[in-house]
Amino acid sequence: MSKKMWAGRTSGETSRLADDFNSSIAVDCRMFREDIRGSMAHASMLAAQGILSQADAEAILAGLDGILSDLENGNLQIDPTSEDIHMFVEQVLTERIGEAGKRLHTARSRNDQVALDLRLYLRGECEKISEKIKTLANALVNQAERYAASVMPGYTHLQRAQPITFGHHLMAYVMMLLRDIDRLKDAAKRMNVSPIGSCALAGTTYPIDRVFEAEKLGFDSACMNSLDGVSDRDFCVEILSALALVMLHLSRLSEEIVLWSSWEFRFVELSDAYTTGSSIMPQKKNSDMAELIRGKTGRVYGDLTALLTVMKGLPLAYNKDMQEDKESVFDACDTAEICLDVMTGMISSMKANEEQMRRAAQTGFLNATDLADYLVGKGLPFRTAYKLSGELVAYCLANGKILETLSLEEYRKISPVFDETVYAAVDLDACVSRRNCLGGTSEKSVKNQIIWAKENLK
Repeated sequence: MSKKMWAGRTSGETSRLADDFNSSIAVDCRMFREDIRGSMAHASMLAAQGILSQADAEAILAGLDGILSDLENGNLQIDPTSEDIHMFVEQVLTERIGEAGKRLHTARSRNDQVALDLRLYLRGECEKISEKIKTLANALVNQAERYAASVMPGYTHLQRAQPITFGHHLMAYVMMLLRDIDRLKDAAKRMNVSPIGSCALAGTTYPIDRVFEAEKLGFDSACMNSLDGVSDRDFCVEILSALALVMLHLSRLSEEIVLWSSWEFRFVELSDAYTTGSSIMPQKKNSDMAELIRGKTGRVYGDLTALLTVMKGLPLAYNKDMQEDKESVFDACDTAEICLDVMTGMISSMKANEEQMRRAAQTGFLNATDLADYLVGKGLPFRTAYKLSGELVAYCLANGKILETLSLEEYRKISPVFDETVYAAVDLDACVSRRNCLGGTSEKSVKNQIIWAKENLK
């Protein structure tokens, strides 16, 4: 078992159970690069301030560089009996370079060290996840271009409402994802403040240069209050909140994919690469990947709720409860990343059944509103026009017809104001193309949305 770096005040041995319960290395070991990078910056600062000798600083930097290289190439394995990644790195360093390694922790606490490592790690995660969101958004844009003019039913209350294009529907999700990228960018900006130098909670008596260290690590600034520096986990909550919204959007899209690929809709065909079959029903093609993404959304919500609950009653400054921060936020990052990758593959390989979508739009009488608008254009009050259009829909349902195929005589039985121009009014393509306002569903509008999205995705 590793020797405890904090031994001194206590002489008794903690139990193996307590050691295992207290250990966080199984979770925080993924931050070894950030921990070593932070320690290198700290050693450089200490040397620049004359707190460390140049010889000790050079030995520390060389030792840390060797540990990083050995961890990355597999020549060094992380000791699972170490308390955490910070203690592991420091212990290996001391074993390798001797007394100089013991000087690295000068003017530093694990409290500000872990806060630093976590900010560095999550800053990178924000960038990685944003890139994955961009990749998915581009996949949706590509499909929206392909189906910019493909008519489908638009829904409210899950009832067929008005005709839209499949491209327009897909672009709605692109807009959601662009907001997700903005939220992650905002979270990363507020996260990019260095806590190192806050020490345990009160700062230090050593003449350190916190700005030097912050700049060396790419931070915009150093935190202005040492208590806040070690106890703040707002940045974890913010990224969890942003990821919860990412998952919300993926879940909504997943729900639609599940519906669209069902036999009842048959709007899309998913690639075999992203579906599964049944163990006893050979005809089945299940949208399991979409269902899993929908299910994993609750997991990320749970991560957010867990951390909010951990933090809500903690007095300043650091408390051991805060060790629970990493498991929640790491799990949410991992979950969002794999879901984004799977969704991107699923969307990229998805094919739309354009004939089926158009048929659903026709039989759903989605042009009934346009018919009412046509009558308004003939001088009828909207409520009168609405009633007459409803009567025509009822007539079609009773006689197995659609508005586009009614004869002019049938139209005139309902109202004498109808003439040959009614057919242009209820044509589905015309219904869509007339909705040419900013953000509308016409092909021209969808293409403008695509141009705008591409610019933003750059």
